[in-house]
Amino acid sequence: MLEAVHAFLLGFPALFSIINPISGGFIFRGVTADRPPEAQARLARLVALNSLCVMMGALWAGSYVLAFFGITLTALRVAGGLVVALSGWRLLNAPETHEDRKQQQAATADGIEDIALFPLTIPFTTGPGTIAVAVALGAGHPRLFAGLGWFFLGMTGAALAMTAVIWVTYSYADRLTRMMGPTGTRTITRISAFLLLCIGVQIMITGVGDVLRPLLVAR
Repeated sequence: MLEAVHAFLLGFPALFSIINPISGGFIFRGVTADRPPEAQARLARLVALNSLCVMMGALWAGSYVLAFFGITLTALRVAGGLVVALSGWRLLNAPETHEDRKQQQAATADGIEDIALFPLTIPFTTGPGTIAVAVALGAGHPRLFAGLGWFFLGMTGAALAMTAVIWVTYSYADRLTRMMGPTGTRTITRISAFLLLCIGVQIMITGVGDVLRPLLVAR
């Protein structure tokens, strides 16, 4: 049980920072502002369910896909950490430009089915950064008889909790917009971007440590 709690506390903050559902809620509101409330509610539910499928697929099958292509966990941690850190750095320096570009791209699509999966789920809610983080989290699982079941239980709980946050945030995007305003949105976005930068650096440090450890032991 302690392993499951530890996995949840590791997975949920990482997923929350990379997905940033609050800023995503503002994009969702901008794209669906001209739709009736029933369509907005349905679209929020579809995006949340699609995001759950993406996160679960990356968490559960990501490490096996890496093994199939001969990619080591060390390489994933270094490359994925770099991607996540660069995403956090760009968002930290220019959150308004980043979110405006997303909203303009999403606004070009029409139809609930057209925008539920692409582009609102992929890449704007659970994009390449989310997939990289989820794969890195899942690939760090313990061995079969060393708490593997508890680990994936905690990670699955983190993905389900993140799905609920996406659903609630997108469903109440109008109220959230009025409550927080532009200043509050930018503040939350910058805090999330800084956490995302730290998560990327930590993933890289772990990967570089895995590379250097055998060399130091050999010396």
